[in-house]
Amino acid sequence: MKQIFFFVLLSLSLFSCEKAENNFDSKVQAIMLPPKSEKSKFTQNDLASPSKPTEAIEPKIIKEGNLRFETKDLQATYNQIIKNITANGGTIQSDIEGNDYESVFRKLIIRIPSQKFDVFMTNITKGVRFFDTKEITSEDVTAEYIDINARLNAKKTLENRYLELLKKATKVTEMLEIETQLSLIREEIEAKQASLNYLQNRVAFSTITIEFYKTVAQESGATVSYGTKIWTAITSGFNSLSGLFIWLLSVWPYLIITIVVLYFIRKKIKTKKS
Repeated sequence: MKQIFFFVLLSLSLFSCEKAENNFDSKVQAIMLPPKSEKSKFTQNDLASPSKPTEAIEPKIIKEGNLRFETKDLQATYNQIIKNITANGGTIQSDIEGNDYESVFRKLIIRIPSQKFDVFMTNITKGVRFFDTKEITSEDVTAEYIDINARLNAKKTLENRYLELLKKATKVTEMLEIETQLSLIREEIEAKQASLNYLQNRVAFSTITIEFYKTVAQESGATVSYGTKIWTAITSGFNSLSGLFIWLLSVWPYLIITIVVLYFIRKKIKTKKS
Protein backbone atom coordinates (compact mmCIF):
# COMPACT_ATOMS: atom_id res chain seq x y z
CA MET A 1 0.00 0.00 0.00
CA LYS A 2 2.83 2.35 0.88
CA GLN A 3 4.54 1.55 -2.42
CA ILE A 4 1.38 2.41 -4.38
CA PHE A 5 0.97 5.66 -2.44
CA PHE A 6 4.63 6.56 -3.03
CA PHE A 7 4.29 5.84 -6.77
CA VAL A 8 1.18 8.03 -7.06
CA LEU A 9 2.90 10.85 -5.14
CA LEU A 10 5.97 10.64 -7.36
CA SER A 11 3.85 10.75 -10.50
CA LEU A 12 1.98 13.82 -9.31
CA SER A 13 5.27 15.55 -8.47
CA LEU A 14 6.75 14.87 -11.90
CA PHE A 15 3.55 16.04 -13.60
CA SER A 16 3.56 19.25 -11.55
CA CYS A 17 7.21 19.98 -12.37
CA GLU A 18 6.67 19.43 -16.09
CA LYS A 19 3.60 21.64 -16.05
CA ALA A 20 5.46 24.37 -14.18
CA GLU A 21 8.35 24.25 -16.68
CA ASN A 22 5.94 24.42 -19.60
CA ASN A 23 4.23 27.41 -18.03
CA PHE A 24 7.62 29.13 -17.56
CA ASP A 25 8.62 28.50 -21.18
CA SER A 26 5.28 29.87 -22.30
CA LYS A 27 5.84 33.02 -20.28
CA VAL A 28 9.33 33.56 -21.72
CA GLN A 29 8.06 32.91 -25.22
CA ALA A 30 5.26 35.38 -24.60
CA ILE A 31 7.80 37.99 -23.54
CA MET A 32 10.09 37.37 -26.53
CA LEU A 33 7.30 37.03 -29.07
CA PRO A 34 4.44 39.33 -28.02
CA PRO A 35 0.99 39.07 -29.59
CA LYS A 36 0.47 40.71 -32.97
CA SER A 37 -1.47 43.56 -31.43
CA GLU A 38 1.51 44.38 -29.17
CA LYS A 39 4.30 43.48 -31.58
CA SER A 40 2.92 45.74 -34.25
CA LYS A 41 4.01 48.73 -32.16
CA PHE A 42 7.66 47.85 -32.73
CA THR A 43 7.85 47.01 -36.41
CA GLN A 44 10.67 48.33 -38.56
CA ASN A 45 8.27 50.68 -40.32
CA ASP A 46 7.23 52.34 -37.07
CA LEU A 47 8.13 56.03 -37.40
CA ALA A 48 7.35 57.35 -33.94
CA SER A 49 6.27 56.22 -30.53
CA PRO A 50 2.49 56.61 -30.23
CA SER A 51 2.87 57.86 -26.68
CA LYS A 52 5.02 60.83 -27.78
CA PRO A 53 3.65 63.64 -29.96
CA THR A 54 5.65 64.57 -33.05
CA GLU A 55 7.92 67.51 -32.29
CA ALA A 56 8.14 70.43 -34.69
CA ILE A 57 11.35 70.25 -36.73
CA GLU A 58 12.97 73.21 -38.43
CA PRO A 59 13.22 72.94 -42.22
CA LYS A 60 16.37 71.13 -43.33
CA ILE A 61 17.78 72.83 -46.43
CA ILE A 62 20.96 71.85 -48.27
CA LYS A 63 22.49 74.84 -50.06
CA GLU A 64 25.18 74.49 -52.72
CA GLY A 65 26.89 76.93 -55.06
CA ASN A 66 28.96 76.65 -58.23
CA LEU A 67 30.83 79.66 -59.67
CA ARG A 68 33.21 80.13 -62.59
CA PHE A 69 34.48 83.52 -63.70
CA GLU A 70 37.47 85.35 -65.19
CA THR A 71 39.75 87.57 -63.11
CA LYS A 72 42.60 89.96 -63.86
CA ASP A 73 44.64 88.92 -60.83
CA LEU A 74 44.56 85.31 -59.64
CA GLN A 75 46.40 85.96 -56.39
CA ALA A 76 44.26 88.94 -55.39
CA THR A 77 41.07 86.97 -56.04
CA TYR A 78 42.43 84.02 -54.06
CA ASN A 79 43.36 86.27 -51.12
CA GLN A 80 39.87 87.81 -51.12
CA ILE A 81 38.24 84.36 -51.04
CA ILE A 82 40.53 83.14 -48.23
CA LYS A 83 39.74 86.27 -46.21
CA ASN A 84 36.01 85.62 -46.49
CA ILE A 85 36.41 81.92 -45.69
CA THR A 86 38.19 82.77 -42.44
CA ALA A 87 35.71 85.53 -41.54
CA ASN A 88 32.72 83.20 -42.01
CA GLY A 89 34.14 80.12 -40.27
CA GLY A 90 34.57 78.03 -43.40
CA THR A 91 37.18 75.51 -44.52
CA ILE A 92 38.88 74.60 -47.81
CA GLN A 93 38.08 71.04 -48.82
CA SER A 94 40.03 71.07 -52.09
CA ASP A 95 42.48 73.47 -53.79
CA ILE A 96 43.53 72.76 -57.40
CA GLU A 97 45.77 74.86 -59.67
CA GLY A 98 46.35 74.26 -63.37
CA ASN A 99 46.57 75.65 -66.86
CA ASP A 100 45.31 74.84 -70.32
CA TYR A 101 46.02 76.20 -73.80
CA GLU A 102 44.56 79.66 -73.20
CA SER A 103 44.42 80.23 -69.45
CA VAL A 104 45.67 79.47 -65.97
CA PHE A 105 43.08 78.67 -63.32
CA ARG A 106 42.45 77.83 -59.68
CA LYS A 107 39.59 75.71 -58.39
CA LEU A 108 38.45 75.69 -54.75
CA ILE A 109 35.86 73.51 -53.04
CA ILE A 110 34.76 75.22 -49.83
CA ARG A 111 32.54 74.30 -46.86
CA ILE A 112 30.75 77.26 -45.28
CA PRO A 113 28.18 77.28 -42.42
CA SER A 114 24.78 77.42 -44.06
CA GLN A 115 23.70 80.54 -42.18
CA LYS A 116 26.71 82.36 -43.70
CA PHE A 117 26.05 81.14 -47.26
CA ASP A 118 24.35 84.25 -48.64
CA VAL A 119 26.83 86.69 -47.04
CA PHE A 120 29.79 84.70 -48.30
CA MET A 121 28.45 84.47 -51.86
CA THR A 122 27.80 88.23 -51.94
CA ASN A 123 31.28 89.12 -50.70
CA ILE A 124 33.29 86.88 -53.04
CA THR A 125 31.36 87.95 -56.15
CA LYS A 126 31.91 91.67 -55.68
CA GLY A 127 33.51 93.18 -58.77
CA VAL A 128 32.75 90.20 -61.02
CA ARG A 129 31.18 91.54 -64.22
CA PHE A 130 30.45 88.27 -65.95
CA PHE A 131 30.03 84.68 -64.78
CA ASP A 132 30.75 81.73 -67.06
CA THR A 133 28.80 79.71 -64.51
CA LYS A 134 26.72 80.82 -61.54
CA GLU A 135 24.56 78.12 -60.02
CA ILE A 136 22.91 78.18 -56.60
CA THR A 137 20.71 75.29 -55.47
CA SER A 138 18.57 74.66 -52.38
CA GLU A 139 17.32 71.16 -51.62
CA ASP A 140 14.66 70.59 -48.95
CA VAL A 141 15.47 67.33 -47.13
CA THR A 142 13.15 67.84 -44.16
CA ALA A 143 11.00 64.80 -45.01
CA GLU A 144 14.07 62.59 -45.42
CA TYR A 145 15.48 63.85 -42.11
CA ILE A 146 12.22 63.15 -40.25
CA ASP A 147 11.99 59.67 -41.75
CA ILE A 148 15.55 58.66 -40.82
CA ASN A 149 15.27 60.17 -37.35
CA ALA A 150 11.95 58.40 -36.66
CA ARG A 151 13.28 55.04 -37.83
CA LEU A 152 16.37 55.55 -35.68
CA ASN A 153 14.22 56.25 -32.60
CA ALA A 154 12.10 53.17 -33.32
CA LYS A 155 15.22 51.00 -33.46
CA LYS A 156 16.47 52.46 -30.19
CA THR A 157 13.10 51.71 -28.58
CA LEU A 158 13.30 48.14 -29.85
CA GLU A 159 16.85 47.87 -28.51
CA ASN A 160 15.72 48.95 -25.02
CA ARG A 161 12.94 46.39 -25.10
CA TYR A 162 15.35 43.59 -25.94
CA LEU A 163 17.64 44.76 -23.14
CA GLU A 164 14.72 44.37 -20.73
CA LEU A 165 14.09 40.88 -22.08
CA LEU A 166 17.76 40.03 -21.57
CA LYS A 167 17.45 40.91 -17.89
CA LYS A 168 14.46 38.57 -17.52
CA ALA A 169 15.98 35.66 -19.45
CA THR A 170 17.16 32.69 -17.37
CA LYS A 171 18.25 30.21 -20.02
CA VAL A 172 21.47 30.37 -22.01
CA THR A 173 19.64 29.73 -25.29
CA GLU A 174 17.29 32.63 -24.58
CA MET A 175 20.22 34.93 -23.79
CA LEU A 176 22.04 33.97 -26.98
CA GLU A 177 18.93 34.53 -29.09
CA ILE A 178 18.30 37.95 -27.56
CA GLU A 179 21.95 38.99 -27.95
CA THR A 180 21.83 37.96 -31.62
CA GLN A 181 18.80 40.15 -32.17
CA LEU A 182 20.48 43.00 -30.28
CA SER A 183 23.54 42.74 -32.51
CA LEU A 184 21.40 43.07 -35.65
CA ILE A 185 19.44 45.99 -34.20
CA ARG A 186 22.62 47.82 -33.19
CA GLU A 187 24.06 47.44 -36.70
CA GLU A 188 20.90 49.04 -38.10
CA ILE A 189 21.10 51.81 -35.49
CA GLU A 190 24.72 52.58 -36.45
CA ALA A 191 23.86 52.66 -40.17
CA LYS A 192 20.88 54.99 -39.66
CA GLN A 193 22.89 57.19 -37.29
CA ALA A 194 25.62 57.52 -39.92
CA SER A 195 23.03 58.49 -42.55
CA LEU A 196 21.51 61.05 -40.18
CA ASN A 197 24.93 62.52 -39.32
CA TYR A 198 25.80 62.83 -43.02
CA LEU A 199 22.52 64.59 -43.73
CA GLN A 200 22.95 66.93 -40.77
CA ASN A 201 26.47 67.80 -41.91
CA ARG A 202 25.29 68.68 -45.42
CA VAL A 203 22.54 70.84 -43.92
CA ALA A 204 24.85 72.58 -41.46
CA PHE A 205 27.64 73.27 -43.98
CA SER A 206 27.10 74.39 -47.57
CA THR A 207 29.45 73.25 -50.34
CA ILE A 208 30.64 75.93 -52.76
CA THR A 209 32.80 75.26 -55.83
CA ILE A 210 34.68 78.30 -57.13
CA GLU A 211 36.80 78.28 -60.28
CA PHE A 212 38.48 81.50 -61.41
CA TYR A 213 40.91 81.87 -64.31
CA LYS A 214 43.05 84.31 -66.25
CA THR A 215 43.86 84.11 -69.94
CA VAL A 216 47.49 83.49 -70.95
CA ALA A 217 47.55 86.50 -73.31
CA GLN A 218 46.66 88.87 -70.47
CA GLU A 219 49.21 87.29 -68.18
CA SER A 220 52.17 86.77 -70.55
CA GLY A 221 51.92 89.54 -73.14
CA ALA A 222 51.70 89.54 -76.95
CA THR A 223 55.31 88.47 -77.62
CA VAL A 224 55.15 85.31 -75.56
CA SER A 225 51.71 84.52 -76.90
CA TYR A 226 53.01 84.81 -80.51
CA GLY A 227 56.01 82.59 -79.73
CA THR A 228 53.67 80.06 -78.14
CA LYS A 229 51.57 80.01 -81.31
CA ILE A 230 54.70 79.42 -83.49
CA TRP A 231 55.88 76.58 -81.29
CA THR A 232 52.38 75.09 -81.33
CA ALA A 233 52.33 75.25 -85.17
CA ILE A 234 55.74 73.53 -85.39
CA THR A 235 54.64 70.82 -82.99
CA SER A 236 51.39 70.35 -84.88
CA GLY A 237 53.29 70.01 -88.20
CA PHE A 238 55.63 67.42 -86.71
CA ASN A 239 52.71 65.47 -85.34
CA SER A 240 51.02 65.54 -88.76
CA LEU A 241 54.21 64.26 -90.46
CA SER A 242 54.51 61.50 -87.89
CA GLY A 243 50.89 60.55 -88.48
CA LEU A 244 51.47 60.35 -92.24
CA PHE A 245 54.53 58.14 -91.77
CA ILE A 246 52.60 55.80 -89.47
CA TRP A 247 49.76 55.65 -92.02
CA LEU A 248 52.21 54.72 -94.79
CA LEU A 249 53.59 51.92 -92.63
CA SER A 250 50.10 50.55 -92.10
CA VAL A 251 49.26 50.43 -95.85
CA TRP A 252 52.67 49.36 -97.28
CA PRO A 253 51.38 46.03 -98.70
CA TYR A 254 48.80 47.90 -100.78
CA LEU A 255 51.44 50.34 -101.98
CA ILE A 256 53.70 47.51 -103.17
CA ILE A 257 50.83 45.82 -105.01
CA THR A 258 49.89 49.14 -106.64
CA ILE A 259 53.48 49.78 -107.77
CA VAL A 260 53.80 46.27 -109.24
CA VAL A 261 50.50 46.60 -111.12
CA LEU A 262 51.48 49.99 -112.52
CA TYR A 263 54.86 48.58 -113.61
CA PHE A 264 53.27 45.77 -115.60
CA ILE A 265 50.69 48.10 -117.14
CA ARG A 266 53.42 50.51 -118.23
CA LYS A 267 55.50 47.65 -119.62
CA LYS A 268 52.56 46.31 -121.58
CA ILE A 269 51.86 49.73 -123.03
CA LYS A 270 55.50 50.08 -124.16
CA THR A 271 55.37 46.61 -125.75
CA LYS A 272 52.29 47.53 -127.80
CA LYS A 273 53.92 50.74 -129.02
CA SER A 274 57.06 48.91 -130.13
